[in-house]
Amino acid sequence: MNIRTRKLIGTVGLLLLAIVWSLTAMAFAQAPVIAESKWLQAVYYVVAGLGWVLPAMPLVTWMSRPDPSE
Repeated sequence: MNIRTRKLIGTVGLLLLAIVWSLTAMAFAQAPVIAESKWLQAVYYVVAGLGWVLPAMPLVTWMSRPDPSE
């Protein structure tokens, strides 16, 4: 698979990841335990805001891999 195809697939994957991650994070943010505590909200939003990076890193690494030399 060449780099252009990997980047196309990876871009679609990253968009889907961002959409699913944000909708899931918003749903969990409505939990009564989180909604009642301002400190817990602050911690939750920092973790949820940065948490998508961990699953995205392998995808970006895969996208950036150079084409095999022929």
